[in-house]
Amino acid sequence: MTDTRKPVTRPRPSATPSATSHETATAGAPLTDAHANVLVVGAGFAGLGTAIQLLQNGFGDDLLVIERDHEVGGTWRDNTYPGCACDVPSHLYSFSFAPNPDWSRRFAPQPEIGAYLRRCADEFGVRPYIRFGCELQRAEWDQENQLWRVETSRGPLTANVVVMAQGPLSEPSIPPLPGLGNFAGESFHSARWNHSLDLSGLRVGVIGTGASAVQFIPEIARKAAHLTVFQRTPSWITPRHDGAIPAWLQTLYRRLPVLQRLTRRFEYLTREASVPALMGNRMLRNVGRKSAEDHLKRQVRDPELRRKLTPDYELGCKRVLLSDNYYPALAQPNVTVVTDPIRDIGPDRVRTGSTDGGVADEHAVDVLVFSTGFRVTDASHPRVIFGADGSSLEDVWGGSPQAYRGSTVAGFPNLYLMAGPNTGLGHNSLIYMIEAQIAYLLGALRFMRALRLRSVDVEASRQEEYNADLQRRLAPSVWANGGCTSWYQDERNRITTIWPDQTRRFRRETSEFDAENYILTTSENAEVPG
Repeated sequence: MTDTRKPVTRPRPSATPSATSHETATAGAPLTDAHANVLVVGAGFAGLGTAIQLLQNGFGDDLLVIERDHEVGGTWRDNTYPGCACDVPSHLYSFSFAPNPDWSRRFAPQPEIGAYLRRCADEFGVRPYIRFGCELQRAEWDQENQLWRVETSRGPLTANVVVMAQGPLSEPSIPPLPGLGNFAGESFHSARWNHSLDLSGLRVGVIGTGASAVQFIPEIARKAAHLTVFQRTPSWITPRHDGAIPAWLQTLYRRLPVLQRLTRRFEYLTREASVPALMGNRMLRNVGRKSAEDHLKRQVRDPELRRKLTPDYELGCKRVLLSDNYYPALAQPNVTVVTDPIRDIGPDRVRTGSTDGGVADEHAVDVLVFSTGFRVTDASHPRVIFGADGSSLEDVWGGSPQAYRGSTVAGFPNLYLMAGPNTGLGHNSLIYMIEAQIAYLLGALRFMRALRLRSVDVEASRQEEYNADLQRRLAPSVWANGGCTSWYQDERNRITTIWPDQTRRFRRETSEFDAENYILTTSENAEVPG
């Protein structure tokens, strides 16, 4: 194939780490004229896992991690709402290379997960490579010099490779409801919880009933004088089966690590068993639906409330939630569930009802809490990343994100997306997928080092074939045929978030870097056939 790109006119920036690069990362000095061999954006699970594996596999020279906040943890740093916990079992929702025998519960609470990530950053020596309070503002591929030119809130730098590890749940979404700006009380998103506000004795309105709301509503219902829950669409909810892990078992995990690995394996295989139901096996899906319906009937006696809480779509079409205390909270006398659409918001109330001019119901509220999800398919970072032809990632995607193996995008050389398009899961741990992507990145870096390559850029035709196959495999799935609209779908109604198969297939496909599907450019800018 012919590479028409301009020749390199200056040598590759040195990969030798500077004497002060790690010190300035700690001191918070401006990033004036800094260079990174590998630049990782974000210090949550994906960013820390990537940095740890880069260090452990000989890619620590000029490694740099930029984090817009002032601590590691990502979504587990930002989400501190009451009752916040993981809905994937603790032994599975952790790095395979860093097991934690001290989880206190089967589903770890947020403080423990945050502490685990901080401990990983310390024990694996990542902190010296992190520059906190440093937000990505722009990244542009310099075709002539075969590197990324990056602007951050602390100054510019260049990088040979950029890894976007900011996480899919990092940008809260608040709908533009009419009159919201006129609300006189406190309002905030659940991911930005206002802990200085005591909700005791207040009239609280919760807009949205997603995964976060299911966890914090039981907590705040105990305090609020009245809680009004504005529900657009109910979720399927199944029993959580949570429980404390006794001290003796934690001790056993520490003394016999193989036992913890077996527990992790059991949790993994149990969740993988649900894939056929999600991918079109209606009989198996109905088994899960029956369990969810029975759970609702046991916990909600009021037939009218039960009707409001019964979804009209297939189990799995939206995220299936786990809870043992959400339904009982909604049945309390100080809680009202409103299913009519929100018409507008006033200084101290929310009006609901049809928008065709009929009579509206008014609900007095002192505080509004939004549990309205995150910007997943319309996140802001694609607007500030520009590829080889000057187009932004947002323009190239056109509202429908796609990548090759969820990791690379044609026309954006040396750019890697952690938890990228079609790597999300509706049944298992995203950490498993992230570790598979890290392995793919390491394979690419080893290949580049061995052949002294300047860049690798996935073939556009191969990316198109890959994504066409994904959509074909998704066609019979519950996400495409379950009768709902969810954040799994982009603005073109394509499923661009979910992986449509067993996770071990993804790990197998990313176990080696498939250079034959890439355009390769050497240090002399000579093309190497893939």
